[in-house]
Amino acid sequence: MPWVRASLRGQVVYAETTEAGQLALQGGRVEIRFKAGGPGEEPPFAGKKYLAAAQNLALLAPGSTEDVAAEKAEQQAKAKPARKPSVKPSPSASAAGLGEVAGEAPSSASAGPNVLIYTDGACTGNPGPAGLGVVVVGEDENEELSEYLGHGTNNIAELTAILRGVELAAERPGRLLIHTDSQYSIGVLQKGWKAKANTELIEKIRAVLRKRGGVELRYVKGHAGIPLNERCDELARAAVVGRRTEQRTVKNAAARRTA
Repeated sequence: MPWVRASLRGQVVYAETTEAGQLALQGGRVEIRFKAGGPGEEPPFAGKKYLAAAQNLALLAPGSTEDVAAEKAEQQAKAKPARKPSVKPSPSASAAGLGEVAGEAPSSASAGPNVLIYTDGACTGNPGPAGLGVVVVGEDENEELSEYLGHGTNNIAELTAILRGVELAAERPGRLLIHTDSQYSIGVLQKGWKAKANTELIEKIRAVLRKRGGVELRYVKGHAGIPLNERCDELARAAVVGRRTEQRTVKNAAARRTA
């Protein structure tokens, strides 16, 4: 069957389709691959097989530039696994909007223990009904947000989730460590990628990050069994399904981890 480029939660993948160009469903899921195979490989888009929920996939038009930067980053990461740096990068190495900006005094918000935040976005169709999930980890209780965004794209949901994470932690001192499975969001907010869409939203978030200071975005692999990432996914999808926004405080049963 044909294989086409598709967007899976902000990442470019290769999805199996029918001869008619529709996603080839296997019990509501679709076989995907994250990289192209070599000549003569069957299927042509090879690598490890994954099954993704059909509602999480959006077909990309041939030659589409959407998420090209994310696709390149994913392929490079798979070709050469990243190694954990032995030292932390200096603030000047961060993109404008994260950490202390050159020429500015360090923010008092960075004084204190690290604040762990997990974020995720969801979209049924791309664009389509969108929602987000955020968990701000506390000593004894976690703050959770499930917010319906209306009609939007997956990238808008991922970006807005990061913004909401900063807003929820506004009164908490300490460095914000925001965990996201969106390579796109990290790229445009932290790595200096040039944004071709969502520019107003991105500039707004950059301004909020500059004002806050002491913020670091960390990539976590989606759908890999990471509890708080999975919880954010549940919150985002609940917002889309229920078309509602809810904020709650829940007991943190697990011991708080430092990072």
